[in-house]
Amino acid sequence: MQTPIPCVIMRGGTSRGPYFLGHDLPPDQPTRDAVLLAAMGSPHPLQVDGIGGTWNQTSKVAIVSRAGEPGVDVDYLFAQVAVDRPIVDTRPNCGNMLAGVGPFAIEAGLVAAGDPTTTVRIRNRNTGALIEALVQTPGGRVTYEGDAAIPGVNGTAAPIELRFRKIAGAKTGKLFPTGARAETIDGIAVTLIDCAMPMLLLEGAAVGADVAAAPAVLDADRAMFARIEALRREAGLRMGLGDVRDSVIPKVGLLGRSDSATLAVRYLTPHETHRTLAVTGGIAIAAAARLSGTVAQPLARVHDGAVGIAHPAGVLEILLGLDGEADVAWAGVMRTARRIFEGTLLIPRHVWAGHQAVRKAAE
Repeated sequence: MQTPIPCVIMRGGTSRGPYFLGHDLPPDQPTRDAVLLAAMGSPHPLQVDGIGGTWNQTSKVAIVSRAGEPGVDVDYLFAQVAVDRPIVDTRPNCGNMLAGVGPFAIEAGLVAAGDPTTTVRIRNRNTGALIEALVQTPGGRVTYEGDAAIPGVNGTAAPIELRFRKIAGAKTGKLFPTGARAETIDGIAVTLIDCAMPMLLLEGAAVGADVAAAPAVLDADRAMFARIEALRREAGLRMGLGDVRDSVIPKVGLLGRSDSATLAVRYLTPHETHRTLAVTGGIAIAAAARLSGTVAQPLARVHDGAVGIAHPAGVLEILLGLDGEADVAWAGVMRTARRIFEGTLLIPRHVWAGHQAVRKAAE
């Protein structure tokens, strides 16, 4: 016998993974993590015994619950499941998977749908940030059909507007955790910033990286990745994150100039190059591009309006609300999502016998 768990698979932005209701998973973290590893088929490079997509961008999980605080509709816990290691990391956030939380919550009955749109107020439990998602609900029903297109996803879909609030210092408590907007690690100028996502930012040329190169080209240079990993571990210590060798944060942004956007970026996840750009990482990079004294600001083209960040699949545009030079009041981005599968996921019973069996054992 196996344990059945209700599950919805969704594409959120440029990511994909299962979405679960919190009460359908084990209440204790060790068992929950074991269930998520089994669900995705980790650790295995092909994730052949689960539903993972064999790489970082498609080995993600969203856990959604009804919120218990006034003014918030749902809680969202993101889990990054390592592909080839038995690690479940809930320290980062994922703004792409976040795009699916609003539609999922409405269709799960956690939020009543309006007409023609519904605003879903989401508390990210990884970072504590509050996000508002504007979902298209004509006639009181979620629609995924529309004319919005985002780089990295084929076709068009209904737009989902995300506005992130209280994102400065979301993980460490400070926009610049060390108090410096630029500093040096191993002779390389870096910016350590925490804005929606803790990040290590540096000019790509400083480590011999061409920020116009394809992800596969960068991924082939393992010596460069080893050097960056040493920088990242030191950055984690300086940012108060501790030993980050088994964590995906801080993420890494390799920066360069762009003729068509504000900046050109290659985003590391952190042990391979993202095929597009994470929303949360884009927000941190956009903030650094607009704030003086960072390594990003001298590389950024000066213009009004949204910050455009060129990545391997196109340009991600980030709207920012700055509170002078000291704070980021909010950030906005447009994403899309699609509900792909709904049904029952089966987990080996030795991993988790399920709520009913657990209750009987307790009795």
